[in-house]
Amino acid sequence: MDNVYIIEAVRSPIGKRGKGLAGLMPADLLGQVQSAAINRSGIPPEKVGQVIGGCVSQVGEQTFNIARIAWLSQGLPEDIAATTIDSQCGSSQQATSMGAAMVSCGMEDIVMCCGVEMMSRVPLGSAMKEGSPMGESYFSHYQPTSQFQGAAMIAEEYQISRADTDRFGLRSQERAKRAQQEGRFTREITPIMAPVLDAEGQPTGKTQEISVDEGIRETTLDALTGLKLVPGQDIHTAGTSSQVSDGAAVVLLANQKAVDELGLKPRAKILASTLVGCDPETMLKGPIPASHKVLGQTGLSVADIDVFEVNEAFASVVMAWEKALQPNPENVNPNGGAIALGHPTGSTGARLITSALHELERKDGRYGLIAMCCGGGLGTGTIIERLP
Repeated sequence: MDNVYIIEAVRSPIGKRGKGLAGLMPADLLGQVQSAAINRSGIPPEKVGQVIGGCVSQVGEQTFNIARIAWLSQGLPEDIAATTIDSQCGSSQQATSMGAAMVSCGMEDIVMCCGVEMMSRVPLGSAMKEGSPMGESYFSHYQPTSQFQGAAMIAEEYQISRADTDRFGLRSQERAKRAQQEGRFTREITPIMAPVLDAEGQPTGKTQEISVDEGIRETTLDALTGLKLVPGQDIHTAGTSSQVSDGAAVVLLANQKAVDELGLKPRAKILASTLVGCDPETMLKGPIPASHKVLGQTGLSVADIDVFEVNEAFASVVMAWEKALQPNPENVNPNGGAIALGHPTGSTGARLITSALHELERKDGRYGLIAMCCGGGLGTGTIIERLP
């Protein structure tokens, strides 16, 4: 099996719902990031073997194989194939795992792995407006629960209180604010050109450059404790849950043959990756078994990992993971997470890999572990090793 190298990892800024990126078609947002990854890497686009993209709400503007439409919309070579997958919130991390498998086994020399979600234009849940896939046969095995309920059940199981989650929400915002002020995100973000919308959300005919994450906000512990609870539970609020957002991210992978032939400089290796199943009622505990599995695959311990990126779908998800894995909390989401930055679902996995790589480079770390919970009871896990 060949080494799988990360050659480039780049993302868009994460836009707030209805704000800076909202005027873009999803294909145009993802396409701009695809083009930026190609340009930054120095890889001729015709050398890409395949594109694998993640997207959750594959309906309307995000349907018809959005990874392919994005590629073609940039005028990139039409003979490069693309596939769009859905592993819920872990879609683009699973796209990266699939791309890594292709590169590792020699099926392709170079694979572009990516993801997009424009939640301003295609709200989460849009794909089920015409009906749910879960019928009597499913419910004969499992009780219907929402992600909000699952997050509350996890908080109860791991004895996490409302006060605990409020403190975690503040931690995310403070870390993200510090990272933005110190310019830590600058290298991983490619600026995006987007239409300017008027007060009614209609295009004005003007364009603007969006270059910073829009979700980071000033807050205090007192302000967080005063927020109303999410309906149906007594733990989480808008300040301790991931934000509805717009975004795209790309990770470019290559094998040794491509590195040698094109004179590429690998920035990291993918050492292990996985997708695991877990209880679909609590739904969101997947990062725990996924992390244990990739640590076991590599023989690494929690103490060996320099950066953890664990998606902040809800505060209790990461807090339960921390209780189970016992990492140094300073290394967990060191620049904030989805509570502060936002969670454009189909793109977040590739975004987390991108952020982990850039943080390893910033702090001269070696190993990064990325994990996500996913709707329906799944967990994604990846370990990368930064190269000198």
